[in-house]
Amino acid sequence: MSQKRIVIAGAGLVGSLTAVLLGRKGYKVTVLERRPDMRAVQIPAGRSINLAMSDRGWRALEKAGLAEEVRPIAIPMYKRTMHDEQKNLTYQPYGKDGEAIYSVSRGLLNKLLLSAAERDKEDVEILFDKRITDVDLDAQVLHIRDEETGQQQEIGYDILLGADGAYSAVRNRLMYNDRFSYSQTYIEHGYKELHMPPGADGKHLMEVETLHIWPRGEYMMIALPNPDGTFTCTLFFPWEGKESFASVQTDEEIDALFRRRFPDLIDLIPDYREQFRHNPTSSLMYVKCHPWNYKGNILLLGDAAHAIVPFYGQGMNAGFEDARIFTEMLEANDWDFEKVILAFAEIQYKNGHAVADLAMRNFVEMRDLTADPEFLLRKKIERKVHEKSPSEWVPLYSMVTFRETGYAEAWAEGLRQDRIMEQVMQLPGIHENWDSDAVTDLVLSLNKTVK
Repeated sequence: MSQKRIVIAGAGLVGSLTAVLLGRKGYKVTVLERRPDMRAVQIPAGRSINLAMSDRGWRALEKAGLAEEVRPIAIPMYKRTMHDEQKNLTYQPYGKDGEAIYSVSRGLLNKLLLSAAERDKEDVEILFDKRITDVDLDAQVLHIRDEETGQQQEIGYDILLGADGAYSAVRNRLMYNDRFSYSQTYIEHGYKELHMPPGADGKHLMEVETLHIWPRGEYMMIALPNPDGTFTCTLFFPWEGKESFASVQTDEEIDALFRRRFPDLIDLIPDYREQFRHNPTSSLMYVKCHPWNYKGNILLLGDAAHAIVPFYGQGMNAGFEDARIFTEMLEANDWDFEKVILAFAEIQYKNGHAVADLAMRNFVEMRDLTADPEFLLRKKIERKVHEKSPSEWVPLYSMVTFRETGYAEAWAEGLRQDRIMEQVMQLPGIHENWDSDAVTDLVLSLNKTVK
């Protein structure tokens, strides 16, 4: 194995996991992180958005030999629990046969991955407080500034992996190249996190193994469980409008919003007014770009290549899948980095674009449709068809969450399934006969003919 100077920009989730995967193959890896070591500093409250680990993420962790270390900090969520304005609950399973997504703390997971990467210091070195200020593409040199001392330095590389997040310095440099396509879209919603404490007995105040959703049409609240008995609640709310961060600011306005829209949270989050006023409000955006590479020596991974909104719970999973597929392609091609970087970038960018579209689609589903009886009926029909013929009909959510189907393929198949179900939902008497064999057979028949 020829030794290469491999530099990874970013010690977040994807950068750390990639360092583990390459370091365990004997490669010398230097990771540059502009922030301090998160294991030694206090993580600011209110900016985490708990992660939803699905099968793609677990497969990547298994490849790195870390899945069993992560499981103790992961809580399974087998279904959605929808809360209406009268405090009534409805439920929607995520999959079948015990399939679940898992609530994981971003901070705890990142710390675990950092420590795993550093176990063999002969292979992986992580340098914190190092900001990349420029990339000399021709000389293959990074210009670095130490964030503590201000000292400037240069680091050479043979391979540069840009895993430095949505505001990637590596991607920013590539944007100045000819024929590099890039778009960055901020959505009209921001988010604010609220902390639900445990009960007096230290246990969770709501059902644990479920993702809680308060769908309210133009916005929503979600809550994911933590191992310490708390819930991390996240309000996705418009920046402006009649009900928005701009119009809800005083205690009276906050109180009116919660009493009208989230009445069951008032007793569960006693200091909701104070948290709403003082917790930070953050923006949401997604990125599409192409190509993800520069020649055969620079490759973008994770959010640097395809930052997305969090509504499908696929941001981390897609980034972890990048790291796994990249490593598997290297293994299959005798660790020919140049060949694999070119091939990976050309194959995967379509999946990156697709997962961004899927995430925006799921936002509409979660905030609007999970409270819609027609949508819930459609999901029951699809579930019944899947149970009868699991190989012929796989719902879009299952393809994305519990399968290895590429995001682009899943997105195209999901649109085709939409066309089928639109016909099915127009059948006379569908509300009374939805679970009949005739309806199931019709779906399967259309599945063979609708393109």
